Amino acid sequence: MHAQLKGGVRALHAPVDNLVSNWACTVMTALAWNLKAWWALHLPESDGRHDEQQRQGKQRVLRMEFKTFLNAFMRLPCQIVNTSPRLIYRLLGWSPWSGVYFRLVDRLHM
Repeated sequence: MHAQLKGGVRALHAPVDNLVSNWACTVMTALAWNLKAWWALHLPESDGRHDEQQRQGKQRVLRMEFKTFLNAFMRLPCQIVNTSPRLIYRLLGWSPWSGVYFRLVDRLHM
C-alpha cells in the first residue's frame, strides 16, 4: 500500500494549501479506496464449475492497485444511446476484466 501511495495515486500530495481542502481531498481518496473494496466484496461466488475461478478473480480485484482498478473498471469506452423509454450503454472495448465487470452488473440488477 505504501508503494501505491508514493506511486501513481499521489494520495500524499494535497492539491491546495488550507486544511479544509486537504481534508476534502483525503475524504475523496478514502472513498475511492472504499469503492474498490466494495466492488470486490460484492462480486458473487456461485456454486458451480467456475467457483474457484470466480473466487480467484474476487481476490485479485481486492488486492489490485487502485490505478489498475481505474483502468480496468472505471475508464471503459462506452457509447450512451438515449432512446425515449430508456438509456442504453454500449461498451466499445473488451478487456480480461470484462467478465468480472458483467458478473457484478448482473448481481446489482437482481
